[in-house]
Amino acid sequence: MKVDVTTGAVIGRPKDEVSSYAGDPTNAPAWYSNIDSVRWKTQPPLRVGSRMAFVARFMGRRLEYVYEVVELIPQERLVMRTTDGPFGMETTYAWEDIGHGRTRMSIRNRGEPSGFAAIGSPVMSAAMRRANVKDLMRLKQILERR
Repeated sequence: MKVDVTTGAVIGRPKDEVSSYAGDPTNAPAWYSNIDSVRWKTQPPLRVGSRMAFVARFMGRRLEYVYEVVELIPQERLVMRTTDGPFGMETTYAWEDIGHGRTRMSIRNRGEPSGFAAIGSPVMSAAMRRANVKDLMRLKQILERR
């Protein structure tokens, strides 16, 4: 079974600020509760071809994976795909200016879990949705305090 989860939030900050902060992988541990660390495997700044190693916790398991940026439209869209990890996953961030200094940000995670994870796809999707909603709320708090 496939996993395809999209969540979103409205953040009371301009699109350039939201995309700059959220689109910088170095900031991920500050607003993603499940991400413990990010290490650049290529030199910053972020661009198509950039690779970062993530260490995370999800559903009680420690995960290590490498994301590669496959699409980057500054202040609009960032797409990353795993090149190494427990299963193939693609994460897309999108940012939309909705006026009055507010931004709608969405996160889409999609992939095809393999092995034991494939059996739990519906549970994984629900857990991923809950985690993303929580993480977007944390991001909103961080950015709106500025």
